[in-house]
Amino acid sequence: MQSESKWYHYISYFFGGAFLANMIPHLVNGVSGAPFQSPFATPPGRGLSSSTINVVWGMFNLVVAYLLVVRVGRFDLRRTKHVLVLGLGVLIMSLMLAHSFGKYHGGDL
Repeated sequence: MQSESKWYHYISYFFGGAFLANMIPHLVNGVSGAPFQSPFATPPGRGLSSSTINVVWGMFNLVVAYLLVVRVGRFDLRRTKHVLVLGLGVLIMSLMLAHSFGKYHGGDL
């Protein structure tokens, strides 16, 4: 028997998706050895941080995403509503990141 999802589970899944999306550019750049913007740079979010800082920041985002998606409620990949809310969080954060990072990397045409 499936337990009923509460409204705050969906908020958690949405923000879990946002943290999951934020993990990607930091982890990819960090693993690639490239410096990249992070909240720890000077100025925050605009300056570049080392690849090591970006790997750590990316992994932190992954842990937060895990906690919000897997440890709150009972997220089920077979429940369309759960996946749509998570995907909406990924989509919105991805668009915001594309706009923000595009200013510094030539992608915001």
